[in-house]
Amino acid sequence: MTNYKLFCYFFLQRCTHLQKKYYICRKYPNLTVKIIMSMTKYNIIERKEKEAGYRNLVSPELMDDLKEKILNIIVMQKKYKDKNYSAKQLAADLGTNSRYVSAVINVRFHTNYTSFVNKYRIEEAMSILTDKRYQDLRIEDVSDMVGFSNRQSFYASFYKIMGVKPKDYRNQFSQPQPVAKKKS
Repeated sequence: MTNYKLFCYFFLQRCTHLQKKYYICRKYPNLTVKIIMSMTKYNIIERKEKEAGYRNLVSPELMDDLKEKILNIIVMQKKYKDKNYSAKQLAADLGTNSRYVSAVINVRFHTNYTSFVNKYRIEEAMSILTDKRYQDLRIEDVSDMVGFSNRQSFYASFYKIMGVKPKDYRNQFSQPQPVAKKKS
């Protein structure tokens, strides 16, 4: 009966006609009512993928052009270090609107603006954290140098991308590596 309940449940999720729902579970009428009620209670419906309409407004040629310009401004000019540099300002620098910028970043880089910028900030932070010249800097100072406006967003982004805390990452590289002894 357990397998049958599972079968009914998954079948009911896919059904669109109420008659089919009653038909499949006529063997267990109480089960039909429970499943329909729980589907209503938990709002179980089949989710349809919805694509944002504005993504289709940007032609592929324009997307490629904007992609190169975005990389130039964010990476080459190191605008990711500016705490106050937003998608709106990037759009103004590109001479377009923020919806186009958002569409290009979503389609070409498969992420949103904040995650896109934070990726480059974290890469910069990683190089600073492993550099011997900056070993006396506090983590908060490093986060400030790379463009994060607060410590919490830096820690959250660093952990999301690297899987370790910034302090642990620094400690991995600051500890002397054991030297393997040669066998004589």
